[in-house]
Amino acid sequence: MIEFLHQPLAFTVLAALLGLFVGSFLNVVIHRLPRMMEREWQAQAAELRGEDAPAASERFNLATPRSRCPHCGHLIGALENIPVASYLLQRGRCRHCQAPIGRRYPVVELLSSVLSGYAAWHFGFGLAAAGALLFLWAMIALAFIDLDTQLLPDDITLPLLWLGLAFNLSGTFTSLPSAVIGAMAGYLALWSVYWLFKLLTGKEGMGYGDFKLLAAIGAWLGWQQLPLTILFSSLVGAVIGIALIVFARHGRGTPIPFGPYLAAAGVLALFWGESITRFYLGSF
Repeated sequence: MIEFLHQPLAFTVLAALLGLFVGSFLNVVIHRLPRMMEREWQAQAAELRGEDAPAASERFNLATPRSRCPHCGHLIGALENIPVASYLLQRGRCRHCQAPIGRRYPVVELLSSVLSGYAAWHFGFGLAAAGALLFLWAMIALAFIDLDTQLLPDDITLPLLWLGLAFNLSGTFTSLPSAVIGAMAGYLALWSVYWLFKLLTGKEGMGYGDFKLLAAIGAWLGWQQLPLTILFSSLVGAVIGIALIVFARHGRGTPIPFGPYLAAAGVLALFWGESITRFYLGSF
């Protein structure tokens, strides 16, 4: 089996298939984790006020209750939950009430599959590929949660940071000193921007989750990849922000999540960061 997995094509196909099913789980995480956090906050707020915690109608976590149609409550069976295939066979509609199913679900599954397959092809069978898969799946979940709620949950960012340091104990992606400096510099870079912006304008320009996400990226890839990550995410964020103001008539005060751009830049740095940096430095 190990010899079979060492074959690039076989490992790539298996990783892509695994990515499909993980993508289906990521859809659950993206949908449920913010709601789990909200329920926890409500319970904590009630406790601080000396009140009883709000009564939960049912147990709610990543495993229960079973997935169901949000329109009619139809429980989704195993054959209706096959990644991408079920969506196509049902033509993007609930089998019971024919209500449309959001396109987000197959998009996340396909994105997870493509990135997982490419990571297997890029790194080959080994510890680096395993780490890359965990990193990519976390980036996908964080990006879409931030798009929906403008939240970057500590339940993902903090374990991701420690995992990055753990993988780099053996220098999987970078040396351990580089990873530690990357975590510190990643956090402090955006923390400094946050406070500078707040002192100048009296407003908060970003959330603490962005600091933790960049720290996690630094822990995985090292401090050398932070300039590229910050530059790319800032450029893309500025372009999209201007486009939303001009074409979608978003107000200048409308908040725009920065996490998806950081996540995209982290993926770029994971695969091609060293090549881009060498090309840039070589041009001078």
